[in-house]
Amino acid sequence: MDVAGQVALHFTGDVVRLGNHVNLSAVRTDGDHLWVAGDETATVERLVLDSATAPTRAGRQRSFRLADLVQLPGPPDGEADIEGIARSGGWLWAIGSHALIRRRVKLHHDEAKALRRLGRIRRDPNRYVIVRLAVQPGVDRHPEPVRVARDGRRSAIVGAPGAETLVDLLRTDPHLAPFLAIPSKDNGFDVEGLAVIGDRLYAGLRGPVLRGWAVVLELRPVDDPTDPGRMALGIFPEGARYRKHFLNLDGLGVRDLCPDGDDLLVLAGPTMALSGPVRVYRWQGAAVAEAGRVVREADLTVETVITNGEGVDHAEGIALLTPDVHDPLARLLVVYDSPSAARHPWPDTVLADRVRIGTTDTAAAGPVTADGHAVDGRDTGVGTRDPHGDQSVDGHPHGNHATGAAGQRAASASASTFGRDR
Repeated sequence: MDVAGQVALHFTGDVVRLGNHVNLSAVRTDGDHLWVAGDETATVERLVLDSATAPTRAGRQRSFRLADLVQLPGPPDGEADIEGIARSGGWLWAIGSHALIRRRVKLHHDEAKALRRLGRIRRDPNRYVIVRLAVQPGVDRHPEPVRVARDGRRSAIVGAPGAETLVDLLRTDPHLAPFLAIPSKDNGFDVEGLAVIGDRLYAGLRGPVLRGWAVVLELRPVDDPTDPGRMALGIFPEGARYRKHFLNLDGLGVRDLCPDGDDLLVLAGPTMALSGPVRVYRWQGAAVAEAGRVVREADLTVETVITNGEGVDHAEGIALLTPDVHDPLARLLVVYDSPSAARHPWPDTVLADRVRIGTTDTAAAGPVTADGHAVDGRDTGVGTRDPHGDQSVDGHPHGNHATGAAGQRAASASASTFGRDR
C-alpha cells in the first residue's frame, strides 16, 4: 500500500459519545465534502474536507437521522447497519447489511453466557433497507439530505414497513437462498458495499462466497406510483428483478464498491471474522455489462493491497478524491473500522488514508474529477455521464458519466425510472 498521506476525520456530539466514528463502514466523497456512516446507528454523517484533491482533515461534522427522512420499518433509532453509501445526481444512497446477527462473545463473558450468545440470532428490520435521499444546499450552502427538496424530489426507501425487501426477492434464488438464514460473518448473506451508475445499483456481498467466488447484485429501483416515499426493485429488459455477477476475488468477499468511469473498484476482504488479507481490485467494464456475468481474472486486476492490523484497522470503505495535479495517483481514500491507537490519536478523531492507485499512464491524461471527466466538464472518455446531471448540488462534479450507446441507454432508462432532478 502506497500511502500518500492521512486525513484526520473530526467528529462531535452523539457520534463520539456512541462510538460510531470508530465503527465506520461506508464513505463517499462529494467534491470537498465527505459522507460517512457507521454500522451501529441509523444515521449518515457529513464532513467538510479542507481540500477536494489533497485533504489532510475533515470536520464540521453534521449528522442526519434516516428516520427524519424516510419511514423506516423498525424503531427510529434502531440500528440500520449501513454498509454502503453512494452519491449520484441529486441523490445520496445508503444500504443496510440485510444480514442476521449472531451476538459477539467478549473476553469477560463466562462460558454459559458465551454459549447463550453463540446460540442466539437476531433480525433488526432497519438493516433490510435501501434508501435514496434527496440532497440540496442547506442554509450554510453545504449539501444536506431532506425529506422533500425544494424542486420536488422526495427521499424514498426500498423495504418500508410491510413492503418487499431485497431478501424477499432472493428466497428462491438457487445460489443465495440457502444463505439467507445464516448470520453475517458466518458466510451468511451480508451486503457490504454500494455503487450507483445511472439507474442501476450494485450491491456487493461480503457473504456468501461460493467456492471462492464473491457476488455482486445489480438492482434497478423504481418509484412506487402509489407512494412517493417508497421504491420497489424494478425489472431489467430481460425480465429479471436482479442480476448476479460472480467475481473471482481469490476467496475474498466484497467490503465496498466505488465507481471509476466504466469500472468498479472493489474493496475485498475476508467474509468471516478475520483481519486480512485486504485488496482493492478493478473490475473492468462493470458499468457496461448488460447481463449477469462470471467475472474472471482477465477483467479483475489488483490496484493495491491494503495493510491490515490483527483485530484492528479493518478497511471498510473506499472513495475517490479529485486527482491532485501534483500527485494524481493519490486519489483513493480508505476508512477503517476498529481503529488502532495510532489511527485514533484523540477521542474525537480517526485517521483515514490517502492511497495511490493506477499508473502514470492514467495520470497523463491531465486533471480530471474523481469520476473521470475533465475539470472543464468535457468528457475525457474515461468516465460515463450521469443522466441526473454533471454536478452535485453544491457545484462539484461527481457521479459517473456515460458516453456513446451505453450512456444513451442508461440516460433513457434513468429518465423513465426516476425522472430527472425535478
